[in-house]
Order: sequence, then C-alpha cells, then structure tokens
Amino acid sequence: GTGADNDLYINQAVVFIEDAIQYRSINHRVDSKSLWLYRWYYSRACQWILSLTITIILGLAFIEKPSSLTVTSDVRYRLSAWNPPCGLTESIELLCFLVFMVDVSVKSYLIGWEEFWKNKWLMAYILTLTVSLTDWIVSLSFFCTEDVRIRRILRPFFLLQNSSMMKKTLKSINSTLPEMASVVLLLAVHLSLFTMFAMLLFARTKDGQQDKEWVGYFRNLPDSLTSLLVLLTTANNPDVMIPAYSKNRAYSIFFILFTVLGNLFLMNLLTAIIYNQFRGYLLKSVQSSLFRRRLGIRAAFEVLSSPKEAPANAQQSYVSIGALLRVLQKVEMDSRCKQAIMRSLKMCSCDQLSAAQFQKLFEELDKDAIKQHPPSPEYQSRFMQKMQFVFGHPYFGYLGNVVALANIVSVCVVLVRDADKQPSERDDFFLGTINCFFILYYLLEMLLKILAMGLRRYLSYPSNRFDGLLTVILLVLEIATFAVYGFPHPGWRPEFMGLLSLWDMVRLVNMLIVFRFLRIIPNMKFMALVVTTLLDLVKNLRAFAGILVVVFYAFAITGIMLFKGAVVPLGNISLFGYLNERLRFYFHLFQISFYIKKVVVLSFKEKYDFMALFGHFQAEVIYCLLYLLFVNLICRWAKIYFVAWWLISSVIWVNLFVALLLENFIHKWDRRCHREPLSDIEYQRTVELMFRDVLEEPTEEELLEKLHQHPHLQLCR
Repeated sequence: GTGADNDLYINQAVVFIEDAIQYRSINHRVDSKSLWLYRWYYSRACQWILSLTITIILGLAFIEKPSSLTVTSDVRYRLSAWNPPCGLTESIELLCFLVFMVDVSVKSYLIGWEEFWKNKWLMAYILTLTVSLTDWIVSLSFFCTEDVRIRRILRPFFLLQNSSMMKKTLKSINSTLPEMASVVLLLAVHLSLFTMFAMLLFARTKDGQQDKEWVGYFRNLPDSLTSLLVLLTTANNPDVMIPAYSKNRAYSIFFILFTVLGNLFLMNLLTAIIYNQFRGYLLKSVQSSLFRRRLGIRAAFEVLSSPKEAPANAQQSYVSIGALLRVLQKVEMDSRCKQAIMRSLKMCSCDQLSAAQFQKLFEELDKDAIKQHPPSPEYQSRFMQKMQFVFGHPYFGYLGNVVALANIVSVCVVLVRDADKQPSERDDFFLGTINCFFILYYLLEMLLKILAMGLRRYLSYPSNRFDGLLTVILLVLEIATFAVYGFPHPGWRPEFMGLLSLWDMVRLVNMLIVFRFLRIIPNMKFMALVVTTLLDLVKNLRAFAGILVVVFYAFAITGIMLFKGAVVPLGNISLFGYLNERLRFYFHLFQISFYIKKVVVLSFKEKYDFMALFGHFQAEVIYCLLYLLFVNLICRWAKIYFVAWWLISSVIWVNLFVALLLENFIHKWDRRCHREPLSDIEYQRTVELMFRDVLEEPTEEELLEKLHQHPHLQLCR
C-alpha cells in the first residue's frame, strides 16, 4: 500500500509541475485514473487533434454556400463557386461536434461537479454546442436550403475557449470597456453636436446652385451623421468640405474644429485611456499566471513531502532529492530547463530540499537561455588563421552591406530608366550583367564566412541563415535563367519560354535582392530594437491575434448573411432587377463625376498635384461604393453594421494593439537604456513575465491557504 501511495504522490507531483509549466489551474481530480486521463488530454496528440478540429470547422465557411472563394472577386468575371452537395459539410461538421463533445465531457469530469457549476466558460461551451447541434438538425430538415445558419456565427467560440491566454485577454478587454465607453460616449456627443451645427450651417436655401453641400452631404440627419462619421476617419477629407469652401472660405473653420477635436484630442485620449487601463488589467492577468506557477510548484512540494518527509515534531518539511529525480524523469518539460535543474541538484551538497530551495530550483522555468553559438574552427596554418580573422571580422559584414546597397541602387537606376519603355523596347543586358556580378559576390561572401566561422557557427546566426537561403535561391534562379535564355548579351530581351518569361525571372531575382537588403537591420541598433519589438509581438501576442480572428470571422459571417447577393453583374437583370436598375443609375453618376473630376484636375494640373488629388478621389470612390451598394441599395439600417465594424476593429482594436505595442517597446527601451546585471543578460524572461519588474511574489501563507482550498487534494498539514 505504501508503494502504491508513493507512486500516486509521484504522479501528482508530475502533473502539478506540468500545470505550473503551462500556467494551468491545479483544481482538478488527483486520483490515479483521473491523473492518467488528465495527462492524456493535455498530450500533444490530443491537443493537436483539437486544434485541427477547430481549424477545420472554421475553414468550412470557405466552401459552404454562399462561398465566393474564387480566383477573382469581381462579380463580372467571377466563375460560379463550387457548392458542395447537401450533407458533405454537415457530416464534417458533425464529426467536429463529436470531438467538441468529448472535449467538454473530459473537462467537466476532471474539474468535478462542484467546480463545473462555477466555470462559466464550460457552461457557455455546452450551450454553444447545444444551439449548434439544434441548428444543424434544422439545416438537414430543410435539405440545406435555409439562408440563416446561427451555428456559423458561434464557431469562433470554439477557438476562444481553447486558449487560456485568449480568455484572460478577453477578460482584460471586458474590464476595460467601461472606461472606453466613457470616451466613446464623449465621441458620440461630439459627433451629434457637430451634426446639428452642420445641418444649421448648410441648410437648404432658395438658390439651388448654392446648396451643393446640403445636397451632397447634409441633406438630412442620417446623411449628416454619416458624412461627419466618415470625416472622423478622414476617408472623405477634404471632399466633404469642398462645396462649402468654394462658397465661403470661413466654412473651413467648422471642419477644422471638428477634425482637431475629434481626431487629435478625443481619439488620442481614447488611446491613452486604453493603454493605461488595459495595461493594469493585463498586469493582473500576468500576476495571476505567476501565482498559478508558484502554486503548482508548491503543490508538488507538498505532495512529495507529505508521506514520510515531514515528521510530527519537525518544524519544516523537506523533499528528498531522490523523489524529485523520479519526478523529473516523468515530467514533460523543456530539455534545457530539465538539464539546468539536474545540474543544480548535482551541485547541491544536501540530500533534502526545503520549500524555498524547491521553489528556487524551478525558477529556471521563468528563464529562456540565450543560445550559445558553436565555436569557430581552429586552423593550424597561419595563412588560414589570417583568412579566418579577415573574413570573420565585423568589417567584412559591413562591406557586404555596402555591396548590397550598391546592388539596390543599381536596380533602382535601371528600373527608373526603363519605367516608360514597352517590353519590346527593354534591353536586359545591363540588369542581367549586374545581377550576375552581385550574386557571384553573395555566393563568395557566404563561402568565405563559412570558411571563417565553420558551418555550424554560421548557421547558428539567424541573419546568416537568412542570407544563405536567399543566396542559394538567387543562384538557382540565375542558373535557370542562363539555362533557358543563355548568358546576358546586348539585345537580351524577354521572351516567353516555359513557366516564366525572362522579364519575370529578372523581376523575381530583383525582388529577392531587395528583400535581402534587410540583412542590414541587425547592424543598426535602434532599427533592430524596433524590429525585435515587432517580432516579439508576432510571437507573443497569439492570444490577441486569436481574438482578432474571432472578431473578423464573426463580422464576415454576419456580413455574408446580411448582404448576400447585394452585388451582382450589371447585365444580370434576372436577379435583383430593381436593385440593378438603381445600381446602373448610380454607376452612371459615378462615371460622370469621374470624367468631370478628371477634366478639372487636368485643367489645373499646373496648380495642383494630380496624384494627391487622385488619392483623395480614390478614398471618395471607396466611400461612395460602400454607401451606394450597401446603404442605398439594401437598407439604410446597414450603416449600423459598418459603424459597429469601425468601432470594434478600428477604434477599439487598433488602440488596444497600439497599447500593447507601446508596452512592449517601452519595456525593451528601458532594458536598453539601463544595463542589467550579467544574470539578466544571460537570460531573457518568458512572455508572461514581461512585467517582471513590478510583479509580486506570492507569500507562503497565500500559497498554503489556496492549497487547503483545493477541492480534491487533502494535505497532511
């Protein structure tokens, strides 16, 4: 019985340590069968199957009716999308639902019945599955002909509930909403007041020729509100004020005041509030993650010390190193961390560890060691040593950057020279020759660096891998070009042979050369700081990106259901004939306005920058098409959909991203300006501990109190 109990304690400690590594809650069943099921559920295979299932069910929208997944999005040239037969996607969907039912059943069993009723996410999971299955049955009963499928909008929930960090991020956003709502309300007041002022300023007069502003933008309350809302995004600036400005320059004061108050003050105030509030709530979330890690390690200590390492008369509990070694053999963790802990145990002179020593041992989990580069080869020849010194010196890398810059300049010169030439007039001899020269230099540079550093050390640097890969691709493309078109010679013109013409091959080579110029980034400290900040955001903010996918997916599905069939080819009168007639009318107005603007711009091309005016015109075209196609043609209530999309995706979400970008950048900038001790330089903390300077370590009393509240774990003390 004692041996079985000891095995149970070992398995419990293994699971608790794995929970600490992944920042998971330890409030789950801890008997032998439940521990086996728990480790099976969180195994890589099961989690991979669950992630694949979520990806499949989200991807069904691309092939389900009304899918428009075709090569072109132009309704005039788009071929009919493939419509799967009824029952095909539904069968795949049912398999996904079965996986989700197994998932929610295992989760509910492992946490226990009492904890289940406290877990709102699990209850929402069951509710979502129930509604989705009901909608699935209704869909089959109508032979897949129904227009509205509620379960499609609910699919992003499966992605949301599967990530603990995503749920924490959503909770932080939810807690920030009251503060954001106050600024959004102030923004609405600002918009409403200026809408009233605009309707009074640009009211209809007796002279119809002077009412262009009223006719175009401020005809009624919805149009006035929409015009100023679009002006808040600067999409119709300065077009919205041109008629009034042409009539009287003083009207520009109204639009300047609106833009300054709305864009410069209120929108930036919203960014500041989101940054301040969201940072606070995110800090709390990270603090709770740290507490979970410390709690999991302390729980492992308690179960290992509880059997016989804590005598009744002892003041302090201890864990034997032998028991910990047995645990480490079973724990699935990063090999670097495990080896570091093993080394620390070998260096330890004692046979037992206290709670503080045990906790300190697992602080290796909070560190990410900087990769050690392999040593350079040691040459015996003095000539080779000099070669190694010269070609391994940083100045050799700087020379490569200068050559890459010269390559970019030469490509730019050729592109500017040939910009207005027809393909038949171009002579690619010069461009082909310089490309050949530079690619040979890149190949020589790569070989000399490998000679100086050794292959293993060369490949250990990401910049070298980037350089080497592009150099090999460039060399292969150049060899393929020579094989198909021969060596460069005067009159070397593009001809179509095989998959790509000569001009296509040259363009592809030049694009890779331009891309290769990014190698200079690590040599410029401030630019490297900015780039590493962006890369950290890409690597570390997967939860944030996941919620962004959820928002995009939900709005996309909603938009499909609301506006399906709204845009059809102009010649197709059989479908939505009335709408097409109105679309023709607006399209002709659009063409007339285009030609009028073109004549005006060309008449005054000496005074105005044509490209700048055309840029504003493009913004107006986008706005006009949005307005005509989805508002006038469908329903004016469609504005609510687009305004909601703008508020969530642009106003709130962009500001949240700016807040996280600022936090990450300020954190890295502080580390750059204030040099840290050697131990911090050698280790870089994990993402969850980005706020490590302000995090508080939980006390022993807090950890023990939380452990004694565990619903399934009975401690001896």
